[in-house]
Amino acid sequence: MDSGPERHGAGVVAEWAVDDAEAGGRLDAVVASRLGWSRGQAQARIATGRVMVDGRPAAKSDRVVAGTRVVVAEAPAPDPVPAPEGVPVRYRDAHLAVVAKPPGLVVHPGAGVRSGTLVHALEAMGIPLAPAEDPERPGIVHRLDRGTSGLLVVACDAEALEGLAEQLRRREVRRRYWVLVDGQPDPPSATVEAPLGRDPRQRSRYAVDPGGRPAVTHYDVVESLGEAARLDVRLETGRTHQVRVHLSTIGHPVCGDRTYGADPARADALGLGRPALHAAGLGFTHPVTGEWLAFEEPLPDDLESALGVLRDRAGTQE
Repeated sequence: MDSGPERHGAGVVAEWAVDDAEAGGRLDAVVASRLGWSRGQAQARIATGRVMVDGRPAAKSDRVVAGTRVVVAEAPAPDPVPAPEGVPVRYRDAHLAVVAKPPGLVVHPGAGVRSGTLVHALEAMGIPLAPAEDPERPGIVHRLDRGTSGLLVVACDAEALEGLAEQLRRREVRRRYWVLVDGQPDPPSATVEAPLGRDPRQRSRYAVDPGGRPAVTHYDVVESLGEAARLDVRLETGRTHQVRVHLSTIGHPVCGDRTYGADPARADALGLGRPALHAAGLGFTHPVTGEWLAFEEPLPDDLESALGVLRDRAGTQE
């Protein structure tokens, strides 16, 4: 490897030709090594399309070829932060905060979403967020999908970030979801244990994958509503789209979840513009004080309305 990347003018952090020592390496690893960045920092820059290989945006896992030209562009100017309205704080101390994420709000910046995230809103509210390996995700311990509402804990300092992450690894954080699904699951109580990975046919989706990451979901039917059912769902693991994929896999997609096969006519009848999925319960041990903390979050109006429609329709059918 040569002495380092070439530095260029405005808009470009570095530019160089891949040498023999780098050839065959993953792009994120090569960029991190060249620029003295963490792997997460390199991946974040690649995800925003600001790393070009021979003039084209590349993926973090792409293998580089000797002689190709890598250009790393500057990060964009900081995004304007939104007003903090709509992000209720249910608990806060010097180490962490528990918030109620509204539906439609993305948790942190990423590819295609550069502003208006939960991270921006919390920073605008003056809530400190613990630095993370990925600079796009300060304080983020776990996530909720854009369309999912409900409880989320964020870390305000490094001790809380590390402690909460360890509890998640040990499956000690209790997460409970309120869910409406199409149809009536049978049996009414069960555990879905199926590893998940990206769907090779559509990279924005996830699917059961024998080579994927382990995922375990427990569910109980708590109310039968004729054409649909209300479930209490508990997670052992927290993979991306886990609840949605697991319930779709057993033939009962989340109502309103068109991505994973929900009945669009039913979603329209219920007025659902998003999956009927709500993080209703959250419990964990405070990583600094050792106190057990538990929270419950009531349903937002759109899900209350959908539930009311289903109850009315079920009553009519009886």
